[in-house]
Amino acid sequence: MNALELIATTTFGVEAVAKRELTGLGFEVLRTENGKITFNADLSGIARANLWLRSADRVLLKTGEFPALTFDELFDKTTAIPWERFIAPDGKFTVNGKSVKSTLFSVPDCQAIVKKAIVKRLEKAYGIAWFPETGAEFTVLVSLLSDVATLTIDTSGVALHKRGYRQTPVAAPLKETLAAALVLLSYWDENRSLYDVFCGSGTIPIEAAMIGNNLAPGLNRDFASRHWEWIGADVWNEEIALAQAAKRSHPLRIRASDIDPAAVEAAKANAEAAGVGEMIRWEVADFRAIDYREKYGVLISNPPYGERLADSEEIRRMYADIENVFGRLDTWSIYLLSGHLGFTKLKNRESDRIRKLYNGNLETLYHQFLGPKPPWK
Repeated sequence: MNALELIATTTFGVEAVAKRELTGLGFEVLRTENGKITFNADLSGIARANLWLRSADRVLLKTGEFPALTFDELFDKTTAIPWERFIAPDGKFTVNGKSVKSTLFSVPDCQAIVKKAIVKRLEKAYGIAWFPETGAEFTVLVSLLSDVATLTIDTSGVALHKRGYRQTPVAAPLKETLAAALVLLSYWDENRSLYDVFCGSGTIPIEAAMIGNNLAPGLNRDFASRHWEWIGADVWNEEIALAQAAKRSHPLRIRASDIDPAAVEAAKANAEAAGVGEMIRWEVADFRAIDYREKYGVLISNPPYGERLADSEEIRRMYADIENVFGRLDTWSIYLLSGHLGFTKLKNRESDRIRKLYNGNLETLYHQFLGPKPPWK
């Protein structure tokens, strides 16, 4: 079972980032589609992808793909898949589903058919008619798109954005996977200063610190596939040991601030839990009062925004000040994730790139103002 086909799922707009991550991890990427990247792997690749992927939501094991126009077709072709290779006799498995532009549009019916087919296959394979479901968990997903059914098993369990370090959340926190993508889409590296002046619960600076010192984001959490007997503990232990050995202790210049003292305290607690507390300088401050005197800095921030603020004088005044304050930083690279569609530019600076990203269900624009390369580059 060394040759496997895996799928890394992402939020829309982040596919290219996840693809670069997978290539950097040594995987062969087969294709990139909306919200997912398909790649080849072996057993160790399941562990490596889960431990290291920063921008992906989940890692799925693809078990089958076929046209399905009728429930009989879905049942028969699901039964033909060798589920006993993956699901143990005591395995606890559930089936989730989704259907888009397909004849089989009833998701509950598709889930029931797939569940029944898997049970039939396992009954024959194991020679038993009752399954205790007391063992490891297996979440099967049946996804129907344009009458093609793709069946997968979720290797991640809890979504990958849950790194395990968020001790104290604040209102409307940025997902860890999106924060990592913002950093990976920037030109920041461990040799440049990084500022986040709307840090909230600290997700952007924490993810940057983990990237800067090559800390695998999945080291402090568990995964569903870590408990699957057919993978084996040795495979996981080896990949975890490699990830531990890959850590660096590079001194970083990361500054994070917020006007809300409670948010800064929450961010500090989260950073300590992530093991990067000493790598970040924290400050309670308004973004207008920050000392920006150094040159060639990088600023990555997610200014506050929401329905309550959408048409308020407060948001208009804040963005006017953002345009003026950040517009004066002519040697800096500025990256702003904004849900305020009225924001288009900084003073005397147009966006070099604009990328549409989704923060949960909220459509946002990632404005990138690229400064000059530092002289040491």
